[in-house]
Amino acid sequence: MSQDIKKQITQAHTEYKNGALSRRDFIKYLSIAGASVGLLGGPFGMSALAGKSIRFDSWGGTTSEAFRKYAFTPFEKETGVEVVEGQFGDMDTYLTQIKASYPPGGEFNLAHLSAVFDYARYVGLGYDSVIDESKIPNLQNVMTAMLKPLRKITDGKLSAVPYDLGQTGLAYNTNQISKAEAEKLGAGILFEDSLADKIGTWGEWRTNIWYAALYTGQNPNNITDLDAVWKALRKQQKLVKKYWSSGAELMSLLANEEIYATTAWSGRVANLQAQGHPIGYLAPKNTYSWMEYIFVLKGTDMDTACQLLNYMLEPECAIAVAEAQKYPPSLDPTKVDMPKSVQKLPAFDPSGELDGYLFADPAYWNSKQIEWAEKWDRIMAGA
Repeated sequence: MSQDIKKQITQAHTEYKNGALSRRDFIKYLSIAGASVGLLGGPFGMSALAGKSIRFDSWGGTTSEAFRKYAFTPFEKETGVEVVEGQFGDMDTYLTQIKASYPPGGEFNLAHLSAVFDYARYVGLGYDSVIDESKIPNLQNVMTAMLKPLRKITDGKLSAVPYDLGQTGLAYNTNQISKAEAEKLGAGILFEDSLADKIGTWGEWRTNIWYAALYTGQNPNNITDLDAVWKALRKQQKLVKKYWSSGAELMSLLANEEIYATTAWSGRVANLQAQGHPIGYLAPKNTYSWMEYIFVLKGTDMDTACQLLNYMLEPECAIAVAEAQKYPPSLDPTKVDMPKSVQKLPAFDPSGELDGYLFADPAYWNSKQIEWAEKWDRIMAGA
């Protein structure tokens, strides 16, 4: 590429970022310049991507708003690549859409998925890709403890990048339960007789079996006394005021002091705390922990995907998204300085080692789903 073309593209990029040149004109200019000189790269490593687009599906609401404001819009201005957003309400519906597309995956590229179950499920269905990690330099700043569960499923390789960390931990009303009392009770706070009719929990089978396992002194990924779990859950059913079904319902129950203790998503607790509600957060050893990661579906333009993923892992971007979502980023705090706003978020681990955080074993829990979910439904109904 001639020096004159380089200077012209650099100038056009500067004008675009400053708002003096429209996105359409910027992309048009790059396309013309690229065609005239066989453009494969650029002075800022992005020219070849101009005019392209990539689809990103996520949960909508504040999550999508954070991605758009702090990641996608700046990325589009930086590269000229359009990020086309999609939203899903639940994992099963989204997977059905992927299966129905042609070829399977079709127009779908990146998905912001939760836990590790869906990573294993998508890999099992053959929808995974292999990320060239050399094209995502910022991956070296991601916590090893978050990469390990994914590598285990895909033989050391990656088909997704961990992006944020969350927990389904325990929330309690600090006006009614002291920190010392909560820490003493641990998982037992969900089974405490003195809190009868003031206990809540998510009406989902896995979460409740998990905490019943902790309450009975067992490893949730290797339950050896299942009868003790069912007995604990039957006891709890008589103490529960509400099995909540959404984050909004959870926040309402806690904010209005209808319940004093409950399983809770760490990000929702952070939002309640930010609003000034007297809500404490408890994460006993082996708390049900999960990650949200960005899965790259088979057939995606990997160069474009890697550039977006690397951009999203830039500390400035990842931290801004974390502050908006109220979930700590996947970046290792021992490698990247975290502001106080992130350090105080529930589920944040200053060591970056995630000791005491336990991710569900997909093979173990998926093998139990039919039997255990059916049993849980009967217990929840009081049978």
